[in-house]
Amino acid sequence: MAQVQVQPQAQMSGSNGAASGTAAAAPSGGPAVQFQSTSLYVGDLEETVNDSQLYEMFSQLGQVVSVRVCRDITTRRSLGYAYVNYSNPIDAVRALDVLNFTPLNGKPIRIMYSNRDPSIRKSGAANIFIKNLDKTIDNKALYDTFSVFGNILSCKIATDPSGQSKGYGFVQFDQEEAAQNAISKLNGMLLNDKQVFVGPFVRKQERENAVNKAKFNNVFVKNLSESTTEEDLKIIFGEFGNITSSVVMREGDGKSKCFGFVNFENADDAAQAVEGLNGKKFDDKEWYVGKAQKKSERELELKAKFEQNMKEAVDKYQGLNLYLKNLDDSIDDEKLKELFSEYGMITSCKVMKDPNGVSRGSGFVAFSTPEEANRALLEMNGKMVANKPLFVALAQRKEDRRARLQARDVHPFN
Repeated sequence: MAQVQVQPQAQMSGSNGAASGTAAAAPSGGPAVQFQSTSLYVGDLEETVNDSQLYEMFSQLGQVVSVRVCRDITTRRSLGYAYVNYSNPIDAVRALDVLNFTPLNGKPIRIMYSNRDPSIRKSGAANIFIKNLDKTIDNKALYDTFSVFGNILSCKIATDPSGQSKGYGFVQFDQEEAAQNAISKLNGMLLNDKQVFVGPFVRKQERENAVNKAKFNNVFVKNLSESTTEEDLKIIFGEFGNITSSVVMREGDGKSKCFGFVNFENADDAAQAVEGLNGKKFDDKEWYVGKAQKKSERELELKAKFEQNMKEAVDKYQGLNLYLKNLDDSIDDEKLKELFSEYGMITSCKVMKDPNGVSRGSGFVAFSTPEEANRALLEMNGKMVANKPLFVALAQRKEDRRARLQARDVHPFN
């Protein structure tokens, strides 16, 4: 396992020596009280790990009541996590202490107490974000570093598809005091000779809202006529306040790219200019005027718009759209339409294909009314088509499927 070298920030301590250990300081007040829980969450499972293996491993530490590797409802492939229930909370404590980060089928498992109340996890309470981590720091090293501050509910290094660290991670404590103590002690410290940032976790939506509400001085304007000059921008935008600069972007030959930037001395004036000029016509051109954004901000905005458009499209067909799989390779769009046309008016019909044009064995059929879709579902699900049983279900958004699976797995033994 990776080891963590912790030392104070050089300019703060005046020393270049690295002290070996897991944290700069431990919280006062004695050992933390353990959870009285008999249920454990076991994550980061190698995909071939099964119930029997987990039972054999965990039963060495106490009487195991039940074990379940969570699997995809249709493919039955492992979702990479499981739940283990003990009859005695002391056994659960011992198992977490002894087995956490033990390799199973060549991959270290990650154990936490199973929290049956997802509102605690989703609330973000006592959750901290750590970035600029050395790539050699793994889940165990992160856990060891932060566990001295209190009981950890979850601990995770973000990784890419190959399993390599992305250089940041998350730790959620059971107490806000423990999270604040960890932040105050470790923020700005050197972990493996890299200065890390440790702070409160902020949800993506909150981060995006903060970006959107942030004040700005630089204004972007596009859809200019080719004859519009910097002087024109100064005159038009100058009505809203003092301008420090204005520029029309041009090609190498001097031809206008039909967009530009205007920088205001005062952020409030910039906001008023956006409100007053966006959508106005000049030389029969309707201007777009808005906050000048970094590339990352533009990408976030475009992604949000795309996701919203997709959501609206799916909502429009909610209850009308059927998802199909186990289609024979001989079934194309036209044959699929023939199969389902007797149940009502089909508004769209598509067999999914790979980049080479080969059927993926799945597709979608949308009807004009929910009643038609429901009748087709009832009569076609399980029907033999080209010697293969057809699977038919109502199409769902990815978020809805994930929420359904999470709701099921929050109470896996009920």
